[in-house]
Amino acid sequence: MNVVEAKELLKTEGYKHTDKRTDILQLFSDESRYLAAKDVLEALQNKYNGLSFDTIYRNLSLFTELGILETTDLDGEKKFRFSCSTDYHHHHLICLDCGKTKHIHQCPMDTSIISDEGFQIIDHKFEVYGYCEQCGEQKNV
Repeated sequence: MNVVEAKELLKTEGYKHTDKRTDILQLFSDESRYLAAKDVLEALQNKYNGLSFDTIYRNLSLFTELGILETTDLDGEKKFRFSCSTDYHHHHLICLDCGKTKHIHQCPMDTSIISDEGFQIIDHKFEVYGYCEQCGEQKNV
């Protein structure tokens, strides 16, 4: 997903264009990591005096509902990032320090024995948390 695609989707779905929405989308476009609502607020509060968490959460929820953003829970907090623009099934490695993500191209469910148990899988999510190369070096991991 990118800003142009996201704005077009909002328009197609009947949502109006606002500068705040564009700036939120641009913030996610500029970052390659998951962001919390507080990160969005901190980045935009100087530009929009009186910007509230309610406004941020409403837009983040809308963007998630429309598939513009995807979410994960890190440290007990919901975080967001642009949905992947890949059209193939994959999962993510997520750095606990900087929040950067990297694709895992092999699905661990491909070797799962769950299908042998008579359980019909509808969906799944697989994320691996740790430290990217740069953050791992800083922590001497």
